[in-house]
Amino acid sequence: MNLIQTIILGIVEGITEFLPVSSTGHMIIAQKLLAIESTEFVKAFTVNIQFGAILSVVVLYWKRFFQTFDFYWKLLVAVIPALVLGFLLSEKIDMLLENVVVVAIMLVLGGVLMLFVDKWFDKPNEDQTMDWKRALKIGFYQCIAMIPGVSRSMASIVGGMTTKLTRKNAAEFSFFLAVPTMAAASGYKLLKLIMDPAAKSMLSDNLITLLIGNLVAFVVAMAAIKFFIGFLTKYGFKAFGYYRIVVGVAILILIFLGVDLSIL
Repeated sequence: MNLIQTIILGIVEGITEFLPVSSTGHMIIAQKLLAIESTEFVKAFTVNIQFGAILSVVVLYWKRFFQTFDFYWKLLVAVIPALVLGFLLSEKIDMLLENVVVVAIMLVLGGVLMLFVDKWFDKPNEDQTMDWKRALKIGFYQCIAMIPGVSRSMASIVGGMTTKLTRKNAAEFSFFLAVPTMAAASGYKLLKLIMDPAAKSMLSDNLITLLIGNLVAFVVAMAAIKFFIGFLTKYGFKAFGYYRIVVGVAILILIFLGVDLSIL
């Protein structure tokens, strides 16, 4: 990858990681549009620049993030489903990551869902305390996002709203949950890369690229989180739903017309 491609992917990751539009789906699409060859390093890069997005959450919410042991216990409970299923289904998930049709279909289906989700879950409880049952349920909802095109942010926020959390509280817990979830996914991918001698050498040769991607993702994600919380609280999910539908349908039309959108 060249510098321009690195910066663009960092921007895409930073914008989409915490918005309910599927960061994985957009990264796959961006990679194809930029004609970036899907090497082992590129696959690792698209996962590992999530470290930059993770850091943005810690920086923005550092007073709330460094709390009591109970706070970390809830995060641990919520992340366990993703850790278990991610480990068991790792190879199948990697195969799906290269399927643009799956991404497009899930963008459309998720978009349709988002047109109605505000009405379905518009009566939050007065009790907004996060207990382990709420955390575990949100964790299982998050696992739906292992399908490319399904937004991790959206899946976990909806999971929170089904437990009667407000949109704002569900979104913030989704951000917190992203830290251990994305750290585990990125760390696992990085470990596999390091254990492969050829890939390890490739990583060393492209270390600057990885650092630049993380830096860009960090800065952009900071702005995206601030925007999303304000927008979501005021307007809900509908606008994101329409966006997903338009993008998904456009991709399906291109595929129907014979345009090659397969990942290189």
